[in-house]
Amino acid sequence: MPGPSPQSTNPSPEQLDAQAIDRRKLLLGMGFSAAAAGGVTILDTSTGGILDGLQRIQNAATVEAAGASEPTEATVDGQPVTTNPVAGPFDPPVLDSSFALQPGQSAEFALSGGRIIDPETGFDQIGNVGLLGGKIVAISPDPIPANETIDVTGHVISPGFIDMLSYQPNGYGEWFKIADGVTTNLGMHGLQFEPVGFYDTWVNQGVPIHFGGAAHNTFVRTRLEVNPFNTAEDGEVSSIVSEIEAQIRNGYLGVSVHPEYAPGVSQLELTELGRTVERLGVPMCVHARFSDNLAPGLQSEATGELVAVARETGAHVHIEHLNSTGGTGRMAEALAEIDDAIAEGLSMSACMYPYEFWATTLKSNRFQDWQEKFGLDFDDLQVAGREGRLTAETFEQAYDENLLTAAFAIPPGDIDLGLQASFMMVGSDAILERPHNNHPRSTGCFARTLGVYVRERNIIDLPTALAMMTIRPARLVERASPAMQSKGRMQIGADADVTVFNPDVIIDRSTIDNPAQESLGVQHVFVSGSPIRRNGINEFEIGRPGQPIRSEFF
Repeated sequence: MPGPSPQSTNPSPEQLDAQAIDRRKLLLGMGFSAAAAGGVTILDTSTGGILDGLQRIQNAATVEAAGASEPTEATVDGQPVTTNPVAGPFDPPVLDSSFALQPGQSAEFALSGGRIIDPETGFDQIGNVGLLGGKIVAISPDPIPANETIDVTGHVISPGFIDMLSYQPNGYGEWFKIADGVTTNLGMHGLQFEPVGFYDTWVNQGVPIHFGGAAHNTFVRTRLEVNPFNTAEDGEVSSIVSEIEAQIRNGYLGVSVHPEYAPGVSQLELTELGRTVERLGVPMCVHARFSDNLAPGLQSEATGELVAVARETGAHVHIEHLNSTGGTGRMAEALAEIDDAIAEGLSMSACMYPYEFWATTLKSNRFQDWQEKFGLDFDDLQVAGREGRLTAETFEQAYDENLLTAAFAIPPGDIDLGLQASFMMVGSDAILERPHNNHPRSTGCFARTLGVYVRERNIIDLPTALAMMTIRPARLVERASPAMQSKGRMQIGADADVTVFNPDVIIDRSTIDNPAQESLGVQHVFVSGSPIRRNGINEFEIGRPGQPIRSEFF
């Protein structure tokens, strides 16, 4: 199974020079307008947006250099980077007015006094939210009649987070995702199951959060006895593409392709898959071919290959975990390449997780020649779920066990830049499994984004961060999945998938040696209107309200 993500050690002088060469491209990698917060392909290249982005980075660097122990609020033109609720008329967004609470009717739950943020419309007000029948039925400045009213003063009321780059449910890791604010778990990194069996299994077993995912190209190749390291012949490509199409028509939301782990995937195969997903209206999510900047096989070639596929086929191409594959040590250039493609009219997006280390199994293709490729040594590695960095001796034992191992190879500035891109989403690329040989992103990805990069470092503002976790991933797959058209939104008539968190407290606690730690600050989580987390405690007995997220073709 392809593991976590990749790349580079502390940037070399050459890498730093490369990042500074094209200032225009660095600037274009940032989008900050309110419209961009909700869009997958919107780019704000206005001067204000550019200056805001540079100022945020400069402010964050100043705070870090000063060694401030308390969070310092960055400012742009004297105004805080992290926005407060909008002052003005209370005009609640409406997705479907037929679900609005009627006079004399009571909601099942009323969330009272919270900061309500809808990343799609930009609505940002203090008020009350009513939930009934699995839907948001009221958003009001006035009290809402309800069977139960929950005071959430000082908290944010947000659409439930959508983890678009996860894996299959397992009956265990989902509960840690709930503590991280996730209400929809999409295995868009690819699911190694036939879709009908996958959905039937988890519908029957029950899942606390919504679930779905993408076809896994390597899994299909293996089923068809096409070696992942061998280039498929024309007839084999046709068989692969036909099977992928069948899986999408049977419920999957797209296809995930992994050229780094399956280097036999050719440009022809990518192109034919692109033509197919474009016709079906689903994305092609790609773990790019190269994760280092050492020839032969440069990251720039990997992103260039994917831009070419988007251009040739018209498909929406989504680059998985750009901070670890395709953009490590060259994030400014990678963002600019995607921005230029979007400006050209191509459909592209990317995701990332907010950590400075990737992880995968030691016998995977990524770790081949790892010291030379990434400039790392043994003490730059740590086995997930175990204490201490590796040595030459302990590496051999870990290698024999083929353990998932973290590599400290991502420059911090890559995370700062990537999170500011208007096409970026947050995706964990993990779900916790026993015995916890997992990257901490499996349990702390979303809380870390909000706690470190919004509150502590002011790299992005709160509505923008929430857009990366809600409306952008919803839009990625909603064309083929009507269920997603009412998710990722805090609007009357939208699904009652709601996350309530304390913005002053939320933070990740998971570590490499102990990833099985719940995040702090997520107080309440509702899935289809059912409270599966209350007062910071998961409700294990509430049932399994999660629903399958399938493609639908008519």
